[in-house]
Amino acid sequence: MDADAKKTALRMIPYGLYVLTAEKDGEVAAATVNWVTQTAFEPPLVVVGVKADASAHNIVKKAGSFALNILGKGQQGPAFAFFKPVEKDGNTINGEAYSAGSTGAPVLESVPAYVECSLEQTVENGDHSIFIGKVVNAAVQKQPEGRADLATLHMADLGDKVFYGG
Repeated sequence: MDADAKKTALRMIPYGLYVLTAEKDGEVAAATVNWVTQTAFEPPLVVVGVKADASAHNIVKKAGSFALNILGKGQQGPAFAFFKPVEKDGNTINGEAYSAGSTGAPVLESVPAYVECSLEQTVENGDHSIFIGKVVNAAVQKQPEGRADLATLHMADLGDKVFYGG
């Protein structure tokens, strides 16, 4: 297989950007992720790919739940903020205000929407694991104008030199 062709082809899959959060026993996970999709209507299920050696991976598994904070257009700052290690200071994580959601996972106050999930299954294979989450709570904090899927921040919005995948 041509490695460059594989990388380019896989990077052509469009990705939104999310901040995955979880908390257990005072340990906080908060990381920008993009391998996310809905997989079922009933029950409502989503999947998220998380790097197996990331601290967020272990915290989500211990917590048994997580939140996907959906970043909106113009939220490049928070996307880049959560590429870095977690720094919790009072009611902020990496400078972003949050409150505890119904599952205990941090919910960012600045995001237009979020879903909270119970961790239903983990598939560990390769350098990322797949977390299957059942949506147990959802909120829209800022109604999108027009199509909801056009209101989200996408990987391409971070600039021509920012990629993940391939």
